[in-house]
Amino acid sequence: MSSNRKGDRRERELVNALDEAGFAVMRAPASGSATTRELPDVLAGNGEVFYAIEAKSSSGRPIYLSGEEVEALVYFSRNFGAKARIAVRFDREDWYFFHPGDLYVTDGGNYRVKKETALAEGEDFESFTGGPTQTKLGGD
Repeated sequence: MSSNRKGDRRERELVNALDEAGFAVMRAPASGSATTRELPDVLAGNGEVFYAIEAKSSSGRPIYLSGEEVEALVYFSRNFGAKARIAVRFDREDWYFFHPGDLYVTDGGNYRVKKETALAEGEDFESFTGGPTQTKLGGD
């Protein structure tokens, strides 16, 4: 399966899970091709909190995001009034969420999330959607 088809499937999976958790949610059309400005993959809100989410998945290799992707997400989120989040999913694992400022920045200015980091430090889906909370330091 092509990586684009797999990514689209994972985005739809995230949208459906957020919908089931009580969020109003939508996928941005083609995340960037509808406009010259980059758009987040998913917008979600429940009346109390609103998120602009960049979703990435991997079979197990580290996930990389370009500095431009993250900057565009933060820019959009601020202007829209949403919290910027990076959602990552590794095969046979659940979704984990990160504030962009909590991601590892490479020497080249890109962002990286390793599977071990996601499992150890990421916010799990239940906590992200308002279930039992994990204690987190910093972020918004």
